Amino acid sequence: MTYLKNGVLIAAVMLVALITSLPPAFAQDCEQETFEEARYIVCTLEPGKAELRLFWKDIDGKPYRYFSSVADAVGKEGRALTFAMNAGMYRADFSPMGLYVEAGRELRPANTAGGEGSAGPLPNFYKKPNGVFFFGDTRAGILPTDQFLKHRLKVRFATQSGPMLVIQNKLHPALILGSTDRTRRSGVGVCGGGTVRLAASDDTVNFYDFARLFRDHLKCPNALFLDGGRGVGIYNPKMGRHDRSWHGGFGPILGVVQ
Repeated sequence: MTYLKNGVLIAAVMLVALITSLPPAFAQDCEQETFEEARYIVCTLEPGKAELRLFWKDIDGKPYRYFSSVADAVGKEGRALTFAMNAGMYRADFSPMGLYVEAGRELRPANTAGGEGSAGPLPNFYKKPNGVFFFGDTRAGILPTDQFLKHRLKVRFATQSGPMLVIQNKLHPALILGSTDRTRRSGVGVCGGGTVRLAASDDTVNFYDFARLFRDHLKCPNALFLDGGRGVGIYNPKMGRHDRSWHGGFGPILGVVQ
């Protein structure tokens, strides 16, 4: 990871500078796309009339777990949930694995552990660098966790997951070309002009190819893995999608509200 050590401050400053100011709202457009014979749902978040939010617990302090629960809560506000997606890795009790900020409140601190002592292969979350996807009313960005903490950014929403997929147009050094570790995967990228691209595969893909989707196809210089396998899901009524997690529910949920 020498490229992270050499000029890391410059890269981080450049990334922060590239977080483009956006109007205080997002609207999403989702499409089915194919990249190197694998099928994906890709949703592009652009300035518009809807807002992007994170959801974890309801007013009773219980995890939402299901997209339908978030939709019901938003409906009670007189609004509509038009899109939702899993928003990062979570524990058995549906709590976030790492940093989680909702409406300006830090509900979970950053997780800087290295995953030592884990049985079997190193869990994906701990494949350093992992990262933080953050956004507010006027900007969005992705930074490696250590850089996010170093800059002490004040944000309205943030979710930590891992590993990073793309860092300043370079693939995460642990990703392996031709890996046989294939499953459904989801992730988020911040691309040209500050556009946010969310992607979930409908086919099984390895990490290397999934990272290349963001860098080479979606043109996102920075991208973060959100989850894989049974933790991947999309809610989009227009596409007839209302996925469920086979873990018994989702942890953090990313949603577009209109």
